[in-house]
Amino acid sequence: MTGISKSIVTEFVLTGLTDRPELQLPLFLVFFVVCLITMVGNLGLIAVIWRDPHLHTPMYLFLGSLAFADDWSSSSVTPKLLVNFLSEYHMIPLAECITQFYIFASSANTECFLLVAMSYDRYVAIGNPLLYPVVMSSILCTWLISMSYAIGFLYPIIHVGLLFRLTFCRSNIIHHLSCEILLLYTISCTDTSINALVLFIFATFIQAFTFMTIIVSYTRVLYAILKKKPEKGRSKAFSTCCAHLLSVSLLYGTLFFMYVCAGSGRDKYQDKMYALFYTIIIPLLNPFIYSLRNMEVLGALRKVIK
Repeated sequence: MTGISKSIVTEFVLTGLTDRPELQLPLFLVFFVVCLITMVGNLGLIAVIWRDPHLHTPMYLFLGSLAFADDWSSSSVTPKLLVNFLSEYHMIPLAECITQFYIFASSANTECFLLVAMSYDRYVAIGNPLLYPVVMSSILCTWLISMSYAIGFLYPIIHVGLLFRLTFCRSNIIHHLSCEILLLYTISCTDTSINALVLFIFATFIQAFTFMTIIVSYTRVLYAILKKKPEKGRSKAFSTCCAHLLSVSLLYGTLFFMYVCAGSGRDKYQDKMYALFYTIIIPLLNPFIYSLRNMEVLGALRKVIK
């Protein structure tokens, strides 16, 4: 027991994107610019929505909440990734590692439930426009946003609690951008079958439930558009729904392959690309997906600039 306790790992090595020294500085510059654009894009979208009273509607309140979750998700991984590009020792303590996982998991799950709320909002707005102000009241909007964040931040505590039952004594090398929970299982010297089962059940349930709810909502939205809307209103509604569905596809596609299809023989480079996409690329793209084709947001942005 003494020999085992001496070999317990309390720090890990994150290998990052590449181990080639000549690529470290160029990659640092690229991801530093990406980080700045992500932060400015999401925080700028939140500021525009906050400053313009015309955007104080459920749709834009949900959008501002999603932008905040995107920034939260990006900040869980990008700062440590940037530090490691300029450092020889890519060490991360166990406590920081678990914290990093919790921040990412909470923001990702919050996004899933916010996308459900946004799909319901679009369904009510397009399917029952006359009842929209009554159904989507400020109380319901606040409740949906609060519940999305509450579930998103409480759910990962289950996995964090199960992580504390593990010990790490085989290896301290994580071949990833961040402290990915599946890779922590592979280097644990404790049986992780319970952890893996709980993760699979909860990840499958949450992703399946939220994804199917979104698909049902937008199916009914598209039906309502084709049935009722005139040509001009139909084009605007289609544009809004396409932006939402693009964001849904990007998020759920990568999360599905990462967690639900875990153990299907992927190599570590595929996992890194999936992680790069859902932690850095999606938070970068979302503010542009939702705002560039939205004339109300662009108009509010012009007012702020002036």
